Amino acid sequence: MKQLRKKATPLDKYIHMHTIQDSDENLFYAMLVGHTQETMPFVYTPTVGQACQEWSHIYRHTPRGLYISLKDKGHIREALDNYPNQDIDVIVFTDGERILGLGDQGANGMGIPIGKLALYTACAGIHPAKCLPVHIDVGTNRQELLEDPAYMGLKQPRDRSEAYDLLIEEFFEQCQAKYGPNVLLQFEDFGNQNAFRLLERYRQRANCFNDDIQGTAAVVLAGLIASLPLTNKQNLDQHTYLFYGAGEAGLGIAELLASAIQQQTKCTIEEARQRCWFVDSKGLLSSSRSDKLEAHKKPFAHDVNSLIQGAAVTAAAPPSLLESVKLLKPTALVGVSAQGGAFTEEVCKEMARNCEHPLILPLSNPTSKAECVPRDAYTWTNGKCVLFSGSPFDAVTLPDGRSFLPGQGNNAYIFPGVGLGSLVAGATSLTDQDFYVAAAALAEKVSAARLAQGCCFPPLDDIRSVSAYIAAKVAVNVIDSGRSSKYRPGAYPAQDMQEHCLQLMYVPSYDGDSK
Repeated sequence: MKQLRKKATPLDKYIHMHTIQDSDENLFYAMLVGHTQETMPFVYTPTVGQACQEWSHIYRHTPRGLYISLKDKGHIREALDNYPNQDIDVIVFTDGERILGLGDQGANGMGIPIGKLALYTACAGIHPAKCLPVHIDVGTNRQELLEDPAYMGLKQPRDRSEAYDLLIEEFFEQCQAKYGPNVLLQFEDFGNQNAFRLLERYRQRANCFNDDIQGTAAVVLAGLIASLPLTNKQNLDQHTYLFYGAGEAGLGIAELLASAIQQQTKCTIEEARQRCWFVDSKGLLSSSRSDKLEAHKKPFAHDVNSLIQGAAVTAAAPPSLLESVKLLKPTALVGVSAQGGAFTEEVCKEMARNCEHPLILPLSNPTSKAECVPRDAYTWTNGKCVLFSGSPFDAVTLPDGRSFLPGQGNNAYIFPGVGLGSLVAGATSLTDQDFYVAAAALAEKVSAARLAQGCCFPPLDDIRSVSAYIAAKVAVNVIDSGRSSKYRPGAYPAQDMQEHCLQLMYVPSYDGDSK
């Protein structure tokens, strides 16, 4: 740890950590488990974004994971058979098209599956030998990568043909044939045009989920539930939510949030969706734009004409972000746009005029893509806002002495526990209800002391106990809903499911011994 702390830059620390992982995996996880709060930013966000951008130039020639390309069509089983570890429980795979808020990184996106699986081990104790990172290489549309002599991926434009779907189909079939029907397959950082349709295609056929859609949704929902006392609200439906950005993350959050509102209030899902509004790159989503919208945006294209009449906005074009804040008077502003600095002083001050304690959530990663930084939001709202972010930020002290601890809505609070729970239960599939259960469980773990600091999440150093709690809840939900291949409803592997999950965790140690 002393050597790590002496490294000059976050990327240097990332490289140092992974050099240790290559030479002594047990020591790497002992560092990550024993110093989670300190080391996680150098294993995953925000540093992993820069690592992906530099991947071909910092590659250390240590085999880790599988690179499967279009040229491997018909030979994926051979690739799986040749991988050193044969008893795999969890696979995280990407095609590199939408890496964080950085866009198409091609084969350089392999840093994401490697980082996510490190967190499966650190946070939920999945043994590293049972984890497989995979990059599905179908080319890249980023010209500088195609022109980079060091780039390791296919040097061709992204394949949008049927060959892409056939490669994904073969990948699913061969993974399930080799590792069993319960192997967990996690989609990671796929582009919008593939993410939603592939999730719909495979969610009933495999134990799979998309972390950008469902994991992000669950961690944000947990923060929203935990924040209710801070915003003087009793229920989620008492907020009006305005999302800036209408991609995988935003729409995933809104759908899970609408489902939660529906369950809490017994309204219809259509009524629940009316609480959620979106501004995309062209302005406010509305029914007048519905004929030009992608299918996944249409449920949130509401009638805005009656609101515009008499309001101080122009109807000549869809209202902008600031105009939408003035028009809709939202009490929660959710940033999922990857547009750094989009939540300006004027936007934040307008939010503070709408209610006493507005929610302002700059969720985009990495840090350079955050819609605002916490210090600015707290300053501009005179400390009125409740905030959590996608990247980690330090505590903020205002000139009057008030201090705030902005929580990080880190997906690592959710996906490791969900994954462990699915494995414990022998899940045949994962549903949105599993992620609602996980979100509610995470919210329960936020203490009054953390809320008093303005923080809507538990300490990351408690992540293993939090993950075990989430895993137990998810496992019970899977079993009771009849999606377990191991247990009938009501029959659990242990009376104390949380303790059972803890006992299953891989525990690294500093002396070279682990269990």
